Amino acid sequence: MQTVMNQSASKPALIHGPPLEEEGLGPLTLPAYLQRITISYASRDALVFYEDARIIRWTYADLWERATEVARALLALDCGKDSRIGILMTNRPEWLAAVFGASIAGCVAVPLNTFSTEPELDYMLKVSAVSVLLVERRVAKKDFAAMLAALEPGLLSQNARSLRYPHLRYLALIGDVPIGSAFSSWAGFLERAKSISAELAKRTADTVKPTDSGAILFSSGSTATPKGIINSQRGIAIHLWRWRRLSAFYDDVRCWTPNGFFWSGNFACALGATLTAGGCLLLQSIFDPEEALDLMTRERVTFPYAWPHQWKQVMEAANWASSDLSSVRYLDPDQPLSSHPTIHLTGWREPSFSYGSTETFTITTGYPSDAPRETMQGAHGYALGGNTIKIVDPLSGELLKRGERGEIAVKGPTLMIGYLGVPPEVAFDANGFYRTGDAGWIDEQDRLHFEGRLSTVIKTGGANVSPLEVDAVLESFAGVKVARCVGIPDDALGERVVACVVQAEGAKVFAEQLRAFAATKLASYKLPRQFLFLAESDLELTGSAKIKPAELRALALRKLAEAARTP
Repeated sequence: MQTVMNQSASKPALIHGPPLEEEGLGPLTLPAYLQRITISYASRDALVFYEDARIIRWTYADLWERATEVARALLALDCGKDSRIGILMTNRPEWLAAVFGASIAGCVAVPLNTFSTEPELDYMLKVSAVSVLLVERRVAKKDFAAMLAALEPGLLSQNARSLRYPHLRYLALIGDVPIGSAFSSWAGFLERAKSISAELAKRTADTVKPTDSGAILFSSGSTATPKGIINSQRGIAIHLWRWRRLSAFYDDVRCWTPNGFFWSGNFACALGATLTAGGCLLLQSIFDPEEALDLMTRERVTFPYAWPHQWKQVMEAANWASSDLSSVRYLDPDQPLSSHPTIHLTGWREPSFSYGSTETFTITTGYPSDAPRETMQGAHGYALGGNTIKIVDPLSGELLKRGERGEIAVKGPTLMIGYLGVPPEVAFDANGFYRTGDAGWIDEQDRLHFEGRLSTVIKTGGANVSPLEVDAVLESFAGVKVARCVGIPDDALGERVVACVVQAEGAKVFAEQLRAFAATKLASYKLPRQFLFLAESDLELTGSAKIKPAELRALALRKLAEAARTP
């Protein structure tokens, strides 16, 4: 095993964070969290949402009331402890009401990715076994009512029960409802709340415990299908409280973000940090760079939070130069947006050089916003409160020494309860640690250094993409013999998905065909940006029995460089 520092051989590669109690957290369930911030900031704006000609503004008191209304409607549908509630929506007021409302009713929120295709949605509905599904009907070019009806035609009949999804018994739509279908309107769903008192909902919320399941999030990983990650109430709540402190936010936070709250990072870093500070969420349902600039100008955004490829689009928008972004306060100077002429930086730094995953509902190590940059020295932070991090041999699982590279394993209060359908002994080691599949080492200053993935997961535009999933789709196309996707460094996306394809003998396949075919089965961020058509002998150079990702990535980089030099 390679050692990074010779003097590190004496101490084990094991670090502990400070006691969790030292962080000064609030209540550790979602209902109690929402109640606490409502008491603190009742009359302040919690969210603003522009839709068509309407402007929706909810105070914290409104958010509590709307969430309680959703909880009452769920209780009226006989949803009880641990009932799973699917939420298929963009960032809109109803998303917050639904997630917090599910928790008030003692249920488990299952936020679903609105980028999902029919096969992906089908899989998530089956494995999550949601009993109620709350859906925004039209998102961009998608009609989720039509997609669901295509998967289960019985949903078009008012009294039909789903055989494909036997646990699903109620669906509500934001948007127009197909006549005679099994779908209810959103207003019809909320009408059910009238039969349940707010007092009963409050008493139900009081029964929720920190160790209860809080939400099930899906994240692409090293398997061909999305992993259902069960996060506890306290794991989510800890990060909702923690991110305000890590970000050093005052109560002037007005946050714009275009990315879905169904991803843990946006849920915790944007939604959580903002609401904990008593700030306001400026919601944008679908990312549009010109509309984003108008919204940021009009609503005086102080904290814009987006991914590199989105900043690029914002800077290329027609109204870039004419927008007034002088209200921006919480922006790292390393972010491209900082070049806007009306922005005057305050010295604030985004919490960075951290390490985490959806399995820990964001980070397990990191630094606060005000940590001196010179103390970081490229490391990915100290263990956060309550966490234990160790580096183990990837094969034997044995604990390594400081400075030795190995696999990162984590344990702590924000660690997931487990994966859907996966036994605990598979998800965790004998000591309760989650083996991440990521490579790293620990230095003498008790800091973690993350060095990339031992697995082949591709991180593109802030989202995880499983190459196995994309490979399986491409190999189902007639004329494709072998498909292997790799992540190639990209300035805007972090990594871009590149597909290496070997055609079947006598077949002629074109990139446009494969891209169009894959688009019917995969979310847009999973689609390969480039296709490399290789000979089978090219793959044999990496070992035909087992294609090694690192060598294939090197081959792809070489081929792309050659193509770039060709006139």
